[in-house]
Amino acid sequence: MTQPIRWLQDEIADRMLQKLDIVKLDVKDVLIVPDFPGKHLASFAKRYPYANIHSLTEPGIATFEMWRSKVMVNWRSLFRRNSSSLADYLAKGKFNLPDNSVDLVFSDLLLQDLPDPQYFLQECWRVLREGGLITFTYLGPDTGKELRALETSLITLKALLSPWDMHDMGDALLGERFSDPVMDMEFISLDYQSDELLLIDAEALKLLEIPASEGNKNAVLPKKMTLEVIYGHAWAVGKHLAKSQDNVAYIDVNQIGRKTRSDSA
Repeated sequence: MTQPIRWLQDEIADRMLQKLDIVKLDVKDVLIVPDFPGKHLASFAKRYPYANIHSLTEPGIATFEMWRSKVMVNWRSLFRRNSSSLADYLAKGKFNLPDNSVDLVFSDLLLQDLPDPQYFLQECWRVLREGGLITFTYLGPDTGKELRALETSLITLKALLSPWDMHDMGDALLGERFSDPVMDMEFISLDYQSDELLLIDAEALKLLEIPASEGNKNAVLPKKMTLEVIYGHAWAVGKHLAKSQDNVAYIDVNQIGRKTRSDSA
């Protein structure tokens, strides 16, 4: 996300945290990806005051801006926070974290910008501890449907890198061994007083093939834009099991217990 749409990212983060109200989870380590300044940080500090926060900070966020936000919500978090760059993850395809090191992965409006979210899910599985939780949101394929209905000569749009609907994501979670995936979706309608504001948001959401400043100035645009926001969470359970093949799960021989029988009769 970019600065013009940061308010949306923060609003969705708040809704994600509300959905966690009914989840019972002992959280000692959290991975936030992407991390950004916002009001949701105060909710995190209140909910998990003693947790270690590991985060991947979005590009374009000043170090001082992030530092100031952390101090304002909980100065103690400065000593329990391990930050790295989201760009570093995108380049390497791996989190800078060891296996089985976090209890919660919290990902807000990221997956639609990844070429293949399956690799992200695999990394989340790797770093989650047994019984850990992944919770995420992303923009679904109906996002910006009003713009996609326009004649292609008026405005140049591009498809989301990952146009997965919630059924695709649910199947992917099961395919990566996550348990009990729960998927949900809502439409958010944004109304606009000018074409300029709509195009600024569309560009921030990475829906435009070319920058808004270079678009067709004569295009008659709609006065609203719909966002399809997909929510999901799933559990990392049974991590000692190998990945199933042909619907058969394989386990390590060392995980098999052996009963012994007393020699005495």
